[in-house]
Amino acid sequence: MKENVKRSFGFHLLLVAGVAGVMYIIFFLTLSFITHHGEQIQIPNLKGKPMDSAITQLHSMHFEVVIDSTFDPAAKPLAVLKQVPDTGSIVKSGRIVMLTVNSVTPLRVPMPNLISLSYRSAEMLLKNNKMYVGDTTYVPDIARGAIKEQRYKGLPIKPGELIPQGSKISLIIGNGLGNTDFDVPDVTHLTVDEALAIINQYNLIPTLVVDQVSGIIADTSTAYIINQIPKPMNENGEHNKIKMGEIIDLFIKQHPDPEDYGSNKGNITPPTDVKPTLHKDEDK
Repeated sequence: MKENVKRSFGFHLLLVAGVAGVMYIIFFLTLSFITHHGEQIQIPNLKGKPMDSAITQLHSMHFEVVIDSTFDPAAKPLAVLKQVPDTGSIVKSGRIVMLTVNSVTPLRVPMPNLISLSYRSAEMLLKNNKMYVGDTTYVPDIARGAIKEQRYKGLPIKPGELIPQGSKISLIIGNGLGNTDFDVPDVTHLTVDEALAIINQYNLIPTLVVDQVSGIIADTSTAYIINQIPKPMNENGEHNKIKMGEIIDLFIKQHPDPEDYGSNKGNITPPTDVKPTLHKDEDK
């Protein structure tokens, strides 16, 4: 009886061991199939394809897909801009492929400061912020080729203002002093406001020099030009000439007396250490 039990136990033990061995062999034989061991696939070119189409193609090749987004104004919305691994890479099936697609809505970024930059530098800075150069306008200015103003949709835009990527920025650029000579305008006896209006029409750069006796200018509407350099006429009675973009020095005084004009008609050189301080009345 005991011998029969021992034989039965030994038989079942061998049977279990045999089944376990067979299962072990089957597992390792099918492991390479389950894990695609040794199976390598070339990554297709997905750039420019719609996101849905790219995902479907990758899933059919047994790849996992992760989506990221950015904005490119030159590309269609939801088009694939970048893929990792790149086109042509040989990878194992089942690997994760990351797709960067074009965002539907442009991101809003701070407007860069282009003032005083050259056109080339401004263009590169806009490109780095995914913007474009729009219309360019040249104005007389001593800083030839420098950006004088930046505009968005026809209006000046300050650095730091949020603006959509892909926007076109118009540039106002200085073209140097200009090539045309014209008579120096006579702005003496005019108020500062009136004189500046004329100076701006001639595209000149005014430098205001405050009379040291009167000191602070409280109101430019009652401050007058008592002298200017260059003068309208030279010692021979001929008109002095000036170019667009050149500097004109304006000597100003609050409530000048008649003799103030006469006393400043000699040879005057503007002081280099005096800067005008202008204050407008609060009700002006």
